Amino acid sequence: LSLFGEDGPEPAPQAGPRGGRRRVGPAEVSPELHALAGDLPAGIRFGTSSWSFPGWEGLVFDREASKSQLARHGLAAYARHPLLRAVGIDRTFYGPLTALEFAAYADEVPDDFRFLVKAWSECTSPYLRGEGGRPAGRNPSFLDPEFAAREVVTPFVEGLGAKAGPLVFQFPPLGRKYTQDAVLFIEMLGGFLCRLPEGPSYAVEVRDKPLMRRELFTTLEIAGVRPCLNVHARMPPVARQHELSGSAHGPLIARWMLHSGLQYEQAVSRYEPFDRIVDEDPRSLDTLASIALEHAAAGFEALVIVNNKAEGSAPLTVERLARRIAELH
Repeated sequence: LSLFGEDGPEPAPQAGPRGGRRRVGPAEVSPELHALAGDLPAGIRFGTSSWSFPGWEGLVFDREASKSQLARHGLAAYARHPLLRAVGIDRTFYGPLTALEFAAYADEVPDDFRFLVKAWSECTSPYLRGEGGRPAGRNPSFLDPEFAAREVVTPFVEGLGAKAGPLVFQFPPLGRKYTQDAVLFIEMLGGFLCRLPEGPSYAVEVRDKPLMRRELFTTLEIAGVRPCLNVHARMPPVARQHELSGSAHGPLIARWMLHSGLQYEQAVSRYEPFDRIVDEDPRSLDTLASIALEHAAAGFEALVIVNNKAEGSAPLTVERLARRIAELH
């Protein structure tokens, strides 16, 4: 499954220890960074893909802590960073969370914080996965709206409440059966989306270039679902995705996931422990800054989630993106 998601599943939040060493706290942030956050348009919101990275000591967290400790107890500290007003939860791609588990996350953050949540891959993968991630037969829950409503949408809504951001149905690479007749798949997708419960904010992200066509974005618009634009080596440039989507006619949802030309495992090896910028990506930076401002100027929210594999350190990439937006604003 790690081939089809950005980060492995992190543990669910648990109650903190009684006594003993106190929880990890927020890193000390400069007055300049606080001022930068205050100067950004209110509708622009940044976050990272998960938060449990020990290399973020001094950037997000005030001390050294293990990945497990940060996964369980680091969210409250993360949410006090002035530029991080959202977070992406990737672990839900690997298995569902209960409403109580979502509520535990929501209790850790302020009212203005938002969660981007990836839907369980049982909804978006046409195949069951066996040992080593190999296909192991047809998945009966693929594009089943009743299954998605019961197992994914209901706990998401009940647990996160007003702090729920977009619920993203990310489709892994689907294979030729679906990409060689892209219009047929898009019609199937439209039927699925139109039968989901009303109310939540839904988004769709694909990882096959043949699906990046105007029919996809028209179908999403009809269903009232936003595209999740993504910076990823498998996909066209995000500027082209935005052009196909019809520009700023709704909220922006974007995920800056992987540096161009790198495979996931290569990026992990090259960038760990994710404490510095290694490979700048100025084209993606400029494009995301411009389109975020475009959506904000049109009166819509713009949510950009950044992965460590984008440039080497997601918090530092968020800071670079915020500075670029401030320059253009």
